[in-house]
Amino acid sequence: MRQARTQDEIEAALRLRYAVFCEEQGVTLEAEQDGRDPEATHLVVIEAGRVIGTCRLLITPGVARLGRMVVSPERRGAGVGSALLAEAERAALEAGAQAVRLNAQIAARAVYDRAGYEGEGEVFMEEGIEHVTMGKPLRA
Repeated sequence: MRQARTQDEIEAALRLRYAVFCEEQGVTLEAEQDGRDPEATHLVVIEAGRVIGTCRLLITPGVARLGRMVVSPERRGAGVGSALLAEAERAALEAGAQAVRLNAQIAARAVYDRAGYEGEGEVFMEEGIEHVTMGKPLRA
C-alpha cells in the first residue's frame, strides 16, 4: 500500500475505479473521470502484481479531499479499505493537511465511522447514490 509510482499503476487504478463505479454502480464516465486526476496523489494497494484498491487525495491548504476510494469486489470485507484509509490519512498529514474531508457513499459509511469520521450535513444524492459529507481532523 503506497503512492502510485508509475503511469501504469495510475492507469490500473483508473481501470479499477471504472469497473467499480461505472460498471458495477452505474456512475457515468464523465462523473467518475472529472479531470482532477492529474493533480491528485493516487494511492494503490497492490496484491500479486494487481491493483486491488485505490483512492486519490486532492490537497488544498490545510485540507485533503479524499475520493474515488474503491476495493476490488473479491477483496471487500478483508480490511483493505480501512488500511487504505489509514494510509491516505498518513499521506495527507505528510502533505501538510490538518483535516480530511470526503463524500461517503451511505453503503460504505461504516468504514469511515470506525475510523473516526463525523457526518456533516444531510444525506444527498450524487449519480443516483446516497452520500454524506464526512470529515476528520488529523493529528501528528
